[in-house]
Amino acid sequence: MGTRCVPFFYTGREEKGSSHPVSNCLTGKRGFLRMAGTRYKRVVLKLSGEALAGEQGYGIDPNVIHSIAKQLKEVVELGVQAAIVVGGGNIWRGMAGRAKGMDRATADYMGMLATVMNSLALQDALEKVGVPTRVQTSIEMRQVAEPYIRRRAIRHLEKGRVVIFASGTGNPYFSTDTTAALRAAEIEAEVILMAKNKVDGVYSADPCRDPEAVKYDSLTYMDVLNQGLGVMDSTASSLCMDNDIPLIVFNIDGQGNIRRVIMGEQIGTIVRGNS
Repeated sequence: MGTRCVPFFYTGREEKGSSHPVSNCLTGKRGFLRMAGTRYKRVVLKLSGEALAGEQGYGIDPNVIHSIAKQLKEVVELGVQAAIVVGGGNIWRGMAGRAKGMDRATADYMGMLATVMNSLALQDALEKVGVPTRVQTSIEMRQVAEPYIRRRAIRHLEKGRVVIFASGTGNPYFSTDTTAALRAAEIEAEVILMAKNKVDGVYSADPCRDPEAVKYDSLTYMDVLNQGLGVMDSTASSLCMDNDIPLIVFNIDGQGNIRRVIMGEQIGTIVRGNS
């Protein structure tokens, strides 16, 4: 059996009871180990609610969520520590409620509850393919999930569990993109992987409407903010920029794309700080 990386922070010694030397593994800039060949060790995967809906455009498509679960299993088996933030737009969109005169905070709280439904569906799909998971919510609901506790989330990741962060930040007026940026900073993730189901990166315009739209291979967060590119909202972009967290926007429809990104293959668009 070849050398593997243990899902614990580097201690400078071998894992107790293991014949696999950690000295042959690579140490990332955040101070934890990665299996040789992987580009990232700890990641936050941002999934939109629409990505779970598939072609039907609403609700949860069992085939889509099973495909995502299989892709995540591939990267977990590489020793990657994966956390997930999922949106709720396939069930409820706060903007639609606000457009009809609904109170903004009420509409946003309904959206947070929609993310819990998606998170439980994703947890079920992951565990059916043998991936241990924990769902943590910002709004306390102990009957279905753990409350979000940063140190507990990190410990789950170190033990090889996938952690799904539900109910956004727990506060109205903040998007799930901002949640992804916040949680990535808190757990010291090396990168945010923003999975899309209709586009394969960031374009100068909507490629579905403008055939002359140009795809970017790389951008800075200042480019995103100054050009008004619809990558993520300005709060999330600023948070990523301030904490030096890169973002990779890619298409999740292709089987194995999450693994390809983890291995460092150049697909999609990478967004970095100003340097």
